[in-house]
Amino acid sequence: MYLRELTQSVSTLKGAGPSICARLARLGIYTVADLLLRAPRDYEDRSRAVSFREALKTGSPANTVGVVAAHDWFGYGRSRTLKILVDDGSATASLVCFNRAFLADRHPPGSRVRVTGTLALRFNELQSASFEIEAAAEGQGPEAGILPIYPLTDGLAQGTVRRLAARALSEYGRRAEDELPVRVRELRGLPHKARALEELHAPSSPEAAEQAHRALAYEELFYLQILVRRRAAARAERPVDRPSAAPGRAGLRERLVERLPFRLTPDQERVAAEIAADMERPRPMARLLQGDVGSGKTLVAFLAVLKAVESGGQAALMAPTELLARQHAQTAARLLEPLGVRLAFLTGNLKDASRRPLLAALAAGEVDLVLGTHALFSEDVEYRRLALAVVDEQHRFGVLQRLALARKGGVPDLLMMSATPIPRTLALTVYGDLEVSTIRAMPPGRKPVITHLARQGNESKVYEFVRKELAQGRQAYFVYPLITESEASELKNAQDMARNLAEKVYPGIPGGLIHSRLPDEEKRSVMEAFTRGELRYLVATSVVEVGVDVAAATCMVIEHAERFGLAALHQLRGRVGRSDAQSYCFLVYSGNLTEDGKRRLKAMMETTDGFLLAEEDLRIRGPGEIAGIAQSGSLRLAFADPVRDADLLEAAREDAARIVERDPGLLEPEHRVIREVLERANPFPAESSGA
Repeated sequence: MYLRELTQSVSTLKGAGPSICARLARLGIYTVADLLLRAPRDYEDRSRAVSFREALKTGSPANTVGVVAAHDWFGYGRSRTLKILVDDGSATASLVCFNRAFLADRHPPGSRVRVTGTLALRFNELQSASFEIEAAAEGQGPEAGILPIYPLTDGLAQGTVRRLAARALSEYGRRAEDELPVRVRELRGLPHKARALEELHAPSSPEAAEQAHRALAYEELFYLQILVRRRAAARAERPVDRPSAAPGRAGLRERLVERLPFRLTPDQERVAAEIAADMERPRPMARLLQGDVGSGKTLVAFLAVLKAVESGGQAALMAPTELLARQHAQTAARLLEPLGVRLAFLTGNLKDASRRPLLAALAAGEVDLVLGTHALFSEDVEYRRLALAVVDEQHRFGVLQRLALARKGGVPDLLMMSATPIPRTLALTVYGDLEVSTIRAMPPGRKPVITHLARQGNESKVYEFVRKELAQGRQAYFVYPLITESEASELKNAQDMARNLAEKVYPGIPGGLIHSRLPDEEKRSVMEAFTRGELRYLVATSVVEVGVDVAAATCMVIEHAERFGLAALHQLRGRVGRSDAQSYCFLVYSGNLTEDGKRRLKAMMETTDGFLLAEEDLRIRGPGEIAGIAQSGSLRLAFADPVRDADLLEAAREDAARIVERDPGLLEPEHRVIREVLERANPFPAESSGA
């Protein structure tokens, strides 16, 4: 029995009634397999008895057996609270049962109980409000071994989940078959799947629990690497017909570089050469171009576009928002149209009267470069010869969306861009099938943005500093986490603050407001006015995180900065500092900072390097549902952490490469699970190849 195939409802387990199943569903547990593959968040060692007296003396949790001496109650009405007094022979402890009055019936005076919990001297008695209590049989000691501690939800107790996990383990888990190839499991010294599950939920020692967790983490990474390697192998098998040149289109790249008022950085030259070499090989390019905000990725992408046009092909550049797509279209019009490149702009908002002739021109090959949003891969969009698909801010698209564009018009090269640098461990995990090009150097003349922290209540000093910048002809952004006032939150919002800034802080200075709920035409009008300098400051939400390039903007004010993720803060800061003028970022924070909030703000103060910030962001947030995996319908990492388990990741990559590329004999006949994974991993099935 393969555990992945076990779809028995968790309700088949004794004790899992409708109410319990509903609570388990909140945790994403629907089947027995979901329960067995739910990793405990921690373990508690109850293998040694610790009396009440010893617990008070040493500060360690109590783990003891005693007798209920009495019940006591305090408070009135709904606040009436039960206290259970337990005597274990060393001392009497008062267990304060907040919202647990039902324990009075379960543990009457004179009954024998096992108690674990933290104790403290309060109100002249030994008290605990954080404890577990259960009935104990005569002669039963407190030793219960090492107990798992599971993530919970309201109304779900640890004891309930432990009992259900034990039943699932007994009825199904101990019969689980290995899903890894035998030689791989033996090579890596991994336990059988059934043994790993047993040590995960009922460990014999802390070391055994850790080994079980690592074995299951390796299995996750192995399957993920099989997917990644198979994608790369499938892509390499698709031959590409590379025309030498199109009449009258030679030398477009050289002409663009000559027209630039600056020199390309060495990084830009190197990356452009890598991409050009890829586009001459007999297999389709699949490359990730990453670089910090303002590093010049778009120019490199345009050089790749010209390479495609020179060969007689078409190119498509897809952006996640119309704002960013329009920004790219304006830049393309300035740089590429003078070279004779025919451009088009396509979004879902384009009216049919304009859309039909545009689609006809695309299909006839009368458009060289089309820029737009997800509308570029709509069913009715056809290309005469799509040679290059460029996806900007690729992490904002699902894997299937990216592939849908890549399948248009034959076998196009694929260039994905990201201004959110991807940590190496994450890149190996998700993008291991791609070649990666990195631009680290910034264009010459750019000054690092100076970042300041300001506690909420000191905003007036920030506003005054910005006023001086505005007086010198500069521009500013003010960013807020909410669009409108919320009854559930006291956070500042963009609409109210736009009025406040206009009426009380900067009266007479023209400002604008932009957020996602505005009509597209109004958003476009506001952004164009800000770009032309007619609006001196812009109040916004994180909608300006990408796609806004205004050289005169030198101040970025982010209020309630602790509410933004580290990647978003870095992207927002990247909206300024786009000229040779000194720029500033002000992070206004509230007093009730979490530890993670403190780490994010500290990181922003210490560096402007997006690669260092990306690594720190991964450490703070953890991998979670790694970008693109959930969207592709593939595996979710429940056990593995690419940072912590870097050694397992490298081992899984090596084993997956050997299976997919060099040693298919490792796939024993009974391992149909792996074969099914391989089939699902192929992003170019024959029936939809587009060839």
